[in-house]
Amino acid sequence: MPRMIYDYTKSVLERVSFDPLLFMKELKKAVKTLLPYELEQLTKWLFFFTEEKPQLKPCLSVLSET
Repeated sequence: MPRMIYDYTKSVLERVSFDPLLFMKELKKAVKTLLPYELEQLTKWLFFFTEEKPQLKPCLSVLSET
């Protein structure tokens, strides 16, 4: 079950990546919902995913707030 939540979170983040504010909102939800090891995996994925989307880089500050 937790794996499904992680995959769903990635899917949602991909779909809202056109809007940095919406992306940040969904990322904040993910930080509250995911387990620590899932959050670690998501962090790695986010650094890869935002490589080509510089407008989303500031959103990664949400991860350091945990």
